[in-house]
Amino acid sequence: MAIPEYGRNIQTMIQHLDSIEDRVKRTQAAYYIVSVMAQMNPQVKESADYLHKLWDHLHIISGYKLDVESPYDPPRKETLARRPRHVGYNKNQIQFGHYGFYTANLINKAILYDEGEEKEALIVAIANYMKKQYLSWNRDTVSDEVIAQGLNELSGGRLTLPPNIKLASVNEIINKAGLVTQGVQPKHKKKFNQQKPTNQFHQKKKR
Repeated sequence: MAIPEYGRNIQTMIQHLDSIEDRVKRTQAAYYIVSVMAQMNPQVKESADYLHKLWDHLHIISGYKLDVESPYDPPRKETLARRPRHVGYNKNQIQFGHYGFYTANLINKAILYDEGEEKEALIVAIANYMKKQYLSWNRDTVSDEVIAQGLNELSGGRLTLPPNIKLASVNEIINKAGLVTQGVQPKHKKKFNQQKPTNQFHQKKKR
């Protein structure tokens, strides 16, 4: 079968269209089959052009020889059989892939800054961003020493984290970024039963 997810019955119905001599009746039957195909695969309705796709599938299953008054131009077999153009590989060489390409660009920009408070503030901001990127891939933990070493290696030794600088904590980064550490599930508050006490404790004893 050309498109097996529609099943054998749909294929038999489409093959039966060729035996209908009247083109108007054949077109009406084709519309009916498309409606059945939509019911069998409701997920296709999530796309805006789902009807176009269903009619394309109808022509494909028929072997591209269906003669009906279709609301869309039928697909061409040679177009669908054509191999897609090779996209190519990313040629950007990144020393540490988990920090990302933009981190390397930021570091290269920071190298050009003159020494001073502005450059130190930029270095600290880049280091905090590197820590966040690291935690996006490794949800356990990361020390400031690891980030400082990565910053130094990515900059070729030209950027050094200022001494006595404390980067944002792992918990702070996780909470701001909405990350969840491995093996730790978010805690849910227990819902206590807030029902009023039953009347049996408030009923007066019968004398």
